[in-house]
Amino acid sequence: MKKIAVVILNWNGAKLLKEFLPSVVKYSQEGTVYLIDNASTDDSIMVLKQEFPSVKIIQNKENYGFAQGYNEGLQNIEEEIFCLVNSDIAVTENWLTPILSLFESHPNTAIVQPKILDYKKKTHFEYAGAGGGFIDKFGYPYCRGRIFDTIEEDKGQYNDTRQIFWASGACFFIRKDVFQELKGFDADFFAHQEEIDLCWRSFTLNYDTFYCGQSTVYHLGGGTLSNANPRKTFLNFRNSLLMLTKNLPSNKLFFIVVGRMILDGIAGIQFISKGKYKHTISIIKAHFSFYGLLIKTIRKRKVKVKSSYYHTTSIVYNYFVKKCTLFVDKF
Repeated sequence: MKKIAVVILNWNGAKLLKEFLPSVVKYSQEGTVYLIDNASTDDSIMVLKQEFPSVKIIQNKENYGFAQGYNEGLQNIEEEIFCLVNSDIAVTENWLTPILSLFESHPNTAIVQPKILDYKKKTHFEYAGAGGGFIDKFGYPYCRGRIFDTIEEDKGQYNDTRQIFWASGACFFIRKDVFQELKGFDADFFAHQEEIDLCWRSFTLNYDTFYCGQSTVYHLGGGTLSNANPRKTFLNFRNSLLMLTKNLPSNKLFFIVVGRMILDGIAGIQFISKGKYKHTISIIKAHFSFYGLLIKTIRKRKVKVKSSYYHTTSIVYNYFVKKCTLFVDKF
């Protein structure tokens, strides 16, 4: 049995599979390629069987979303390391080698992310992950190479290997035993930011998350759910509140969550000013959904938490007031 499983979660993604799966199959000889299908109604399974017979298929009974979809499917995989890859990711030659070496040389490393560049604009970083992720005190995520809508050109400035706070779910490596110890992704998230929550819980247990700049993949982004979709706004805003409630130290929980909700209100006003009324409605729905899950989420809190989770106090203040638009600005 090979050491690493390259695992793609699919839902009605036949077109994406035809475009992106060839590179994954070609350049993943060190591992075994699996596809977990979330009860697709298109011809995804037929495409796999006819064009990619080497790919092992795991079929879920229904569309569980990203979080539970992986939780269900990964129970059937025995390899020591899981590499979770979006269906709109193209990989490069030898992309697995440096990451496997990193896991071997750093036994306390539980999670790793490669460099993620834009599939459409290959000279630049991609929004979801870029050069490794961090969050601020209020739970706003940002990356080396991408802060809000400022996306950097890849000039080799993030070719290093370094510790980060969160790894992108677009291409996410994790040790199987740690994934099981953490009981997988939180299914209440459905999709979006569940990987940040998982990294935070891993951090609480004193595991390390690393970025490996010697491995490169290209991400289309929005292949399943675009940024223009109000559903994505709903999931991002709701799941941020769930994540903060689960993982913040008790003495900071109330003030930070309330502060975040105020900032969400400001974001809603900004959407209105741009005529994006459906996104404002999505924020309101996100808050009501959060209230409905609040008691359940509080029960998930662990006794042991850490207060040193954030890299900067407010990325919003640093970006919009101090005009620090690049990670290297050292805000």
